[in-house]
Amino acid sequence: MSIGEFCNREVVFATREMSLPEAAQLMREYHVGDLVVVDEIDGKRMPVGIVTDRDMVIEVIAKSLDIDEFSVGDIMGPQLVSVQEKDGVFETIRLMRTKGVRRIPVVNQEGGLVGMMSADDILDLLAEEMTELAKVAPREREREAKTKSLLT
Repeated sequence: MSIGEFCNREVVFATREMSLPEAAQLMREYHVGDLVVVDEIDGKRMPVGIVTDRDMVIEVIAKSLDIDEFSVGDIMGPQLVSVQEKDGVFETIRLMRTKGVRRIPVVNQEGGLVGMMSADDILDLLAEEMTELAKVAPREREREAKTKSLLT
């Protein structure tokens, strides 16, 4: 299973130059806690960072700084961790665990943004798969009972 099959392809994004109030308004409008920060290059959105509502609170608001003096680029994380859309779900989980990230942009071969995957999204996916797996044992018993009744 490739992560590209399951990622959220409706990604809310910001540019480095966007003000923090604008970013907060986007988060509120779309009910998200993070924005992928992109540079637009030749019409492609290339992810360069992530900014979260927590970043805004910890880096600016909690320090009583003027929120209007900062842009998204000023507070976004310094290193972006992303995953290729062809990579597997378990590879993605391992990478997220190793890097300590709960959200990860999904990119195509050219590095362009195609989606977003969060730890919560992966938990939902795995829960669905586990539910399907749990249905195997009762069906196996039904199949065995039918086979046994045909033989007697």
